[in-house]
Amino acid sequence: MNTEFNRGPIPEGRDTNFEFPTEYPLKVAGKNSPTLEATVVEIVRRHVEDFDVTTVTVRESKGGKYLAVSISFVARSKNQLDSIYTDLTAHADILWAL
Repeated sequence: MNTEFNRGPIPEGRDTNFEFPTEYPLKVAGKNSPTLEATVVEIVRRHVEDFDVTTVTVRESKGGKYLAVSISFVARSKNQLDSIYTDLTAHADILWAL
């Protein structure tokens, strides 16, 4: 159980500085592959029903070895964000997510 100074359980959303719902920017870096963008979008769509694909931007690294995929969506809870980060960072082609 998550507690704060032994004063009891922390209410949903209180173990973060975010107030939900909130517009949330996400940046993901990975190996430069033709499927990275689609992979990121597919993972985010698992958790965000109303994800707007028009928020996606992709930028190649200077040497072309990596891609950065940036997106934005409305986050509904800390649990949702945790699930997205867990799924993204578990994928072999994804190096990090911020």
